[in-house]
Amino acid sequence: MIRTFMVLVAAAGIFITASDPTVAAPMANETGSEHPWSATFAVGFLDFEGDEEVDDSYGMTFGASYDYSDPWTFQAILSIYPSIDGNTRNSFGMKINRLEESAGVRSTAGYGLALDALYHVTRWERLDPYIALGVGLMIYEDDFGNKADPSVRIGGGVIYHINDEWAVRGDLRFMFAGSDTEANGEIRGGIIWTPGARISARIRVTGGRLDSDGDGLYDTEEDQYRTDPYDPDTDDDGLSDGEEVKRYETDPTNPDTDFDGLKDGAEVNTHKTDPRDRDTDDGGVADGHEIVEDKTNPLYGPDDLLMFELNINFDTDKSVIKEEYFDDLAVIIKVLARDAGSTARIEGHADRRKKSSPSYNKRLSRQRAQAVLNHIANEGEIAQARLKSVGYGFSRPKAGNDPVAGNIENRRTEIYIRTTEQGDVPESTVAPVVSPVSSDK
Repeated sequence: MIRTFMVLVAAAGIFITASDPTVAAPMANETGSEHPWSATFAVGFLDFEGDEEVDDSYGMTFGASYDYSDPWTFQAILSIYPSIDGNTRNSFGMKINRLEESAGVRSTAGYGLALDALYHVTRWERLDPYIALGVGLMIYEDDFGNKADPSVRIGGGVIYHINDEWAVRGDLRFMFAGSDTEANGEIRGGIIWTPGARISARIRVTGGRLDSDGDGLYDTEEDQYRTDPYDPDTDDDGLSDGEEVKRYETDPTNPDTDFDGLKDGAEVNTHKTDPRDRDTDDGGVADGHEIVEDKTNPLYGPDDLLMFELNINFDTDKSVIKEEYFDDLAVIIKVLARDAGSTARIEGHADRRKKSSPSYNKRLSRQRAQAVLNHIANEGEIAQARLKSVGYGFSRPKAGNDPVAGNIENRRTEIYIRTTEQGDVPESTVAPVVSPVSSDK
């Protein structure tokens, strides 16, 4: 059996060497190990000489190895054989259990301790054959004349390195022990783990200037602007991070730098408006409102609707208008009363805090806009058909929000008045309903 194993190990070594190009030549750059300690777990078969009290047995082995130098490794080994049956002899046609004769038991357990020195023939290659020399001690659970049996060990084996951390191995040892120099053999196969040898899959740039996503910003600059070095358009606004920083001077982490309701890319590429100016034509109405709701020209100020912005302070969770705001609303009533053909759109907006609910704020802002509409209709005797209310919650901020305090600038009511001269919005120019840009991050 041992001869068969040696033939198989040699054949496996020849096959692996021939089929694996990585073992065709030594790894010239590897001259040592940065992680000298390794652990082995193996299962094995112990082959006793035929005239001993115990019979062949299977067991398991635990080993700890230290790479002393390039060719030399020292290995401490603990082998456990939980059940070793007694050997038998024939006597007048009967089989006699030799272990039972000597110790009064039919089976025992054994524990092997060993220290081997391994000399590696081609160290640091994937296929790593070696020869071994060492000493050992076999301790049996039961005393049959050699409860502690020292031995001299010789043999060899082969290791195949799967990667820096893991390897498989096959071992063969001959142990010479006892007063009559019994020659026992051990065959083992197992795995080797080298702790700390794993190389993490990460990239670290230590020199040169790298632009991983090709957006015009070096990775070091992306860290400065808090953009994603692997996404050329971090805020998905249609402009690359490099264009925003170096050409248009917009915020590459905010899709709507000027809070006008339009993405920066749409302003530059489609509408030709200024992505840094909320009201490009200075007509009084934000570019996004002109394009989405009013259908006016964001590059021509005189066609802007008349817009009033009121910071009406409602009580928490309430939509009742306090008397202190009646005078402000009276101005709007007079404008609508002077032009019987004019119409008004009343929009409610909220600010956003960390735990703000989108649905709740949208519903509350709609109720407050409706309260303003009802007041204008009732106090000014304005037909409700001329008025429309809508609530946007915090989806259309005009400035950033603090996660704790929000922003009072965003808690507002906006009233847009379209005069008779401006007329109704032609149906053919009504844009499809789109989700407003939420610029708040």
